[in-house]
Amino acid sequence: MTRVALLDSQAHRTLRVQAEPSARYGDDRRFVPVGVNEFSLAVVHYPILLSKDAETGAFYCGVMLGFDDGENLFLEDGRNVYRPLNLQRGPFCTAGADIAIDLDHPRAGASDGQALFDENGKPTAYLSSIVELLRNLRAGKEWTTVFIDTLMKLKLVAPLALDLAFDDGTRREVIGLYTIDQEALRALPDATVLDLYRRGYLQLIYLMIASLKQVPVLAQKKNSRLLR
Repeated sequence: MTRVALLDSQAHRTLRVQAEPSARYGDDRRFVPVGVNEFSLAVVHYPILLSKDAETGAFYCGVMLGFDDGENLFLEDGRNVYRPLNLQRGPFCTAGADIAIDLDHPRAGASDGQALFDENGKPTAYLSSIVELLRNLRAGKEWTTVFIDTLMKLKLVAPLALDLAFDDGTRREVIGLYTIDQEALRALPDATVLDLYRRGYLQLIYLMIASLKQVPVLAQKKNSRLLR
């Protein structure tokens, strides 16, 4: 259930929001959408992959945080890892040029959370950071859409099948994820590669490829969790 309202300095003067990473507040997600403007930060921790929207079938970029539904293997790491913008934004979203808040979100109304306005009704540093975050999300979404369209036109998207065995005797088969088709990439004409480079897309492609090294790291985190 959602109860979305435009943010108002009078109506929400005393409202607080819990901003800390926590499963109880909605961070228990195994795959989270990210924009291409997050790739350079995300690659240090997560596999950056593609998936399809369940309703539209359209591709989107995301990072893999776990193997099972509702699993985020990075929550115990706290501030030591990059937290995707879609997790940081919590109960906030945009409504045209305005900011809205879901008052039924578990982060909204926390007694020990971050204040949104000061005693004079001015935005706090936290709310100002949310404004900037939402701006980055919007810019990243537009850039990401064009990037994915380019990958599709060049037939650079390939399925990624993961079938992993763990030390407790269980297995995990992960389907529905996609990555860069490296053979197709190598087969591109020089002029196309140069165009990708000049548009900044070649770097993004190689960041996605490099992020595949995080799959075994993620598997090791899962393995350690299973053996506790």
